[in-house]
Amino acid sequence: MRWLRKKRVLLLLFIGFTGILFLNSSWLSLFYPIQYKDEIRYHAENNDLDPRLVAAIIRVETNFKTGAVSKKGALGVMQIMPDTAKWVIEKAKYTDVELERVKEEPATNIEIGTWYLKYLFDQFDGNEIAMIAAYNAGPTNVKNWIKSGRWDGTLEASKDIPFGETRHYVQRVSHYFKQYSKIYDEF
Repeated sequence: MRWLRKKRVLLLLFIGFTGILFLNSSWLSLFYPIQYKDEIRYHAENNDLDPRLVAAIIRVETNFKTGAVSKKGALGVMQIMPDTAKWVIEKAKYTDVELERVKEEPATNIEIGTWYLKYLFDQFDGNEIAMIAAYNAGPTNVKNWIKSGRWDGTLEASKDIPFGETRHYVQRVSHYFKQYSKIYDEF
């Protein structure tokens, strides 16, 4: 009997200790790593964005995979469509940026992507959830959904987003943003 009690106590201590380790943010960062921290921080701050939100978008888009190209042709770690990248390059006057660099260089991709996110953020009057949806579905679709009352632009009503892909995208980005915000106090 005593041996069994000791075994239970040891098991409970082990479970408790393991739980404490996994609740510690440094251990959680093993499950939620962030690559390109310096680039994300720099470009997010230049565009008045939370770097953890940018990291969450990259996590959902490509899981930080350099040189990624989607089936639809989206480029790089932030999966920017070529036409959008060309538009940002022209609008932001990035005269030294070529499309190949947007695809292959994470820093360039993040620079273009964060500029575009800031543009969307401003278009939706600081509504981060609408910005996230617009990054996936396009700003015209999101404006139409909000204007028609199909979706109110909140995370709580994300089930009302008409496009399943965008609904799932908003929920996933929000999940990773929440996790990164818990784990990475200082980015």
